[in-house]
Amino acid sequence: MTIPATLDHLLWAVPDLEAGVRDLAALTGVTAVPGGAHPGLGTANYLLALERADRPGAPRTAYLEIIGPDPAQALPAEEVNLEVGRVDRPSLHTWAVRPADLAATVGRARAQGVDVGEVRRTGRTTPDGRSLRWAMTARPRLALGGVQPFLIDWLDTPHPAEADLPVLVLRELSAVATDVAATERVLDALGAPLAVVPGAGDGLRAVLDTPRGAVEFRTA
Repeated sequence: MTIPATLDHLLWAVPDLEAGVRDLAALTGVTAVPGGAHPGLGTANYLLALERADRPGAPRTAYLEIIGPDPAQALPAEEVNLEVGRVDRPSLHTWAVRPADLAATVGRARAQGVDVGEVRRTGRTTPDGRSLRWAMTARPRLALGGVQPFLIDWLDTPHPAEADLPVLVLRELSAVATDVAATERVLDALGAPLAVVPGAGDGLRAVLDTPRGAVEFRTA
């Protein structure tokens, strides 16, 4: 089992947010709670906290984000952030890691030839009116089929996992890659080591313990 210490959150992307939340509840027995909309990015989310199986009882520092197009923003599919507008079925879309020093990690990755894209600042308002702000790396297209994570820094706002969220347990996180060595180099440069096995395509695999037993999530 390899779950990077820097894991921030997993993104479960869906084409229809309300339907996706219902489907996930039927699959896991746990219903996600509203997170909020991402103004200008075309997405909105629901959240579940993730307890790490390798750190039972430790403070929660990661979460599962159910993310989909926000009908209230109605952006063209190609303009929706993180390619979420192109999703046609629920899947483990990509993931985010939270380095101790975002700028230093970006610089190190770029020096090693890893394209992390630009660093942008954005935010959202929670349903109870709190403002969350963060800095994140962003590329026009996902890299390595979503296996390459984006980097995030929550600046001076609370981490979403600190909120009163329903909880699932993350048992395993790994990746499949067509080029294992190259993928491992990218992940190491980002401070996000994962177990990577060879396969016909690139993608993520997560196993979560739920009230309905172990559930495996994969990239579409």
